[in-house]
Amino acid sequence: MSHLSIIVATDAANGIGVHNTLPWRLPEDLAFFKRTTTGHPIIMGRNTFDSIGRALPNRRNIVITRNPQWRHDGIESASSLAAAVQLAGDGPAFIIGGAQIYAEALPHATRLLVTEINKRFDCDAFFPAIDPQHWKEVARELHHSAENDFDFAFVTYQRI
Repeated sequence: MSHLSIIVATDAANGIGVHNTLPWRLPEDLAFFKRTTTGHPIIMGRNTFDSIGRALPNRRNIVITRNPQWRHDGIESASSLAAAVQLAGDGPAFIIGGAQIYAEALPHATRLLVTEINKRFDCDAFFPAIDPQHWKEVARELHHSAENDFDFAFVTYQRI
């Protein structure tokens, strides 16, 4: 069984996207995402894959889709979260979205890596609330984006 982590960026209202895109541009978060997930399997829903448009390099890309005929170069497909986790094998694997996959994976994850953006954006997709009865914050790195003039933090939560 994989050590399942969720990696996500959220705004001040737990927003994660609008019209299947990120509503912000935060290069520091993209660099953190790349640094953290490189060399590990990443699991995503098909809509998230469609928003990316390609396999992310140096990672095993697994897409969850209900369409058994769906294929894309460099991508493995799975019909469910359980099947995707099984495909990922032992070792760390990362859930990278979207909202439906995050909600389904949250009860199975052991770690959350959340980029908390201290600003609200117009979002139509949201990350579930992090329940302090199930999660403990174990690390927080505060940052400021001069380009965007907002604060953000890389926060790690561990399942209690």
